[in-house]
Amino acid sequence: MNRRDFYRFGTLALGGLVSLALAVPGVAYILDPILKKKGREGDYQELTSLSRLQVGVPEVFPIIEERQDAWVKYPPEPVGAVWLIRQPAGSTEEVLALSAECPHLGCAVNLSSDRKSFFCPCHTSSFKFNGNPINQIPPRAMDSLKVDVTKDSDPKVRVKFERFRPQIKEKKPLV
Repeated sequence: MNRRDFYRFGTLALGGLVSLALAVPGVAYILDPILKKKGREGDYQELTSLSRLQVGVPEVFPIIEERQDAWVKYPPEPVGAVWLIRQPAGSTEEVLALSAECPHLGCAVNLSSDRKSFFCPCHTSSFKFNGNPINQIPPRAMDSLKVDVTKDSDPKVRVKFERFRPQIKEKKPLV
């Protein structure tokens, strides 16, 4: 191998290394959505124990999650809230879980001042404890969520948190 061939080979090798160094991040960028593990959305979150809930008394629980935006990972913070209502013995469900977002405009739903119904202060939407609307303001009932009660000695209440589109009659998840 003469000097000219050595330089030619060295230039090709160095150019290949530089190309590879640039190609790896580009390929990783393209494949990131495919390889990235789905977020915690869709998982059940443990909120409380069944013994802590009183029958027929609604109690609100925050939903705490970590968020990641591009390369920034945020610490765990509240992303929503859920109303849990323990049902009387003999009911089809042990616990009813309702999203604390009003289906009208997405405002926070609270207990009314008499503590006998839910109330949204944005446009005075009112709901019964089963989530059905009392007045004609909201387009649908409060959004129910899936509940899983563990079979332990002290059962835990786990909820699958989802957010739904406001201002429409159908219950459609936000994507």
